[in-house]
Amino acid sequence: MGYKVLAINPGSTSTKVALYDEERPLLDLTLRHSTEEISRFADVIDQLDWRRGLILSALREQSFNIKELSAVIGRGGLIRPIPAGVYEVNSRMRYDLRNAPMKHACNLGGLLAAQIAHMAGVKAYIADPPVVDEMDDVARISGMPMCPRKPIFHALNQKAIARLHCGRAGWTYEESNLIVAHMGGGISVAAHKQGRIVDVNNALDGDGPFAPDRAGSIPSSELIKVCFSGQYTKEELLKFISSKGGLVAYLGTNSVIQVMERIAEGDQRAKKVLESMCYNISKQIGAAAAALSGKVQAILLTGGIAYNEPVVAYIREHCGFIAPVEVYPGENELEALVINALVVLRGTVTPKVYK
Repeated sequence: MGYKVLAINPGSTSTKVALYDEERPLLDLTLRHSTEEISRFADVIDQLDWRRGLILSALREQSFNIKELSAVIGRGGLIRPIPAGVYEVNSRMRYDLRNAPMKHACNLGGLLAAQIAHMAGVKAYIADPPVVDEMDDVARISGMPMCPRKPIFHALNQKAIARLHCGRAGWTYEESNLIVAHMGGGISVAAHKQGRIVDVNNALDGDGPFAPDRAGSIPSSELIKVCFSGQYTKEELLKFISSKGGLVAYLGTNSVIQVMERIAEGDQRAKKVLESMCYNISKQIGAAAAALSGKVQAILLTGGIAYNEPVVAYIREHCGFIAPVEVYPGENELEALVINALVVLRGTVTPKVYK
């Protein structure tokens, strides 16, 4: 019998749960939450006990006893900026997750892991949360001292895909230079320099290429004019930045599949907007190449949009001159969490302390 690890990835409308025996998956469940269910809670943190109950019920239905667990690991939340790595969930982290200034379901990951781990008599961890900060100081300066650049991005999948590719290529991650573009509801493009993400756009708060439902970088003076036009509230504009921008703002959908269907039917506007998104992703990859002084061994495309062949083809055509473009479609976040827990259980890595 090997180590059994439970991984938990809470999202806005679902809670994904995976149970592994070492590297062997035993369960892979997606517990979906309707709008009616979610709307019962005033705040995302209020969903904690409810989601825990759903997870425990699902495990009981699968006849699994949580006392068999060796560890529980959850998706990291929007806590203070920290270096990459595996962290044991402690009281300080639990406090910061409950009181995080940015509200998102990912803040539940460490809390759910801690509660279930306590019931099972084991330890709880998170790994590579969205606030991983390894950026070079030169990358933080924005041009306005009161508005420094800060990373909020798909750190878990970014790191996992980079390490996976290096393993397949026979490289050492800590000695390699890579560009990773995670393309999902948000898009993050990161420069990985010898084991550190030295530059990356803020994929949540308005930076980099526009995405299916995020605005990305916006001309500053035009944004200021809109802010003071009186046509929108502060809350409405923040939603444009983080959840109502990009493809949604132009085409009314955040589904690239639906956009492709409209293009196939002759929708020229849809074609132009999708092409512009691909164009902006390609430009961001070029910027990441500059951050690496042009010394790039590979460009890795991941996330759900990486399943879309026309998008991949566009980026390959525009960025293939920089380095070979490799594709790892989808999000393997649960598997990545399990791998991070296993290296701790095996003693290969010592978990970091959140202070």
